[in-house]
Amino acid sequence: MQQYPVELNSVIYNATTQSFEALVTVHAPQGARKYACAIDAPITMTYSDAASGLATQALRRHAGRGGLSSSTALAAAQARARSGATKVRRKLSLDPIAMLRRLAA
Repeated sequence: MQQYPVELNSVIYNATTQSFEALVTVHAPQGARKYACAIDAPITMTYSDAASGLATQALRRHAGRGGLSSSTALAAAQARARSGATKVRRKLSLDPIAMLRRLAA
């Protein structure tokens, strides 16, 4: 299994399922790919052990063993960053009272 840098985001302990969960990003030369990972473990497990287990699971999935993921093409992201052109979303200005009046009419 090839080692790529990994980044753990939003590491939480889910008491209902008794597992550590995180969104793990694997930074490969082709681009970044994010995996939703979870490992069954007691709450007493150290953070470093949980982080290691989550990273290992993400790297296994990245190696082609399946799983839900999302990706960002590195070239596209770099081109947007160089041009300074990022998509800016328009903020919709909704008046809830006006919307209800239109629905009631």
